Amino acid sequence: MTTTIDNAGRIVIPKSLRDQAGLVPGTEIDIQIRNGHLEIEPVATITVEKRGRFLVAVAPPGTSPVEPNAVDDFLNDLREGRVR
Repeated sequence: MTTTIDNAGRIVIPKSLRDQAGLVPGTEIDIQIRNGHLEIEPVATITVEKRGRFLVAVAPPGTSPVEPNAVDDFLNDLREGRVR
């Protein structure tokens, strides 16, 4: 697929690709250059679910398991009131 970069440096990702990648408006993405290619990946967001009397950190469906460091960062954010 071909697309164009506008004057502000924005790229429109075609809807069919957004749908395949699970990208919706507001999705935080990570962009990197690897071997001369741009790679765009959604940033794994962690949600909290109450299971019984416990709060459990859960990765979105279809993503890889939550890394221990991500859980620690999330818990620190939760304790500091940056997550609700």
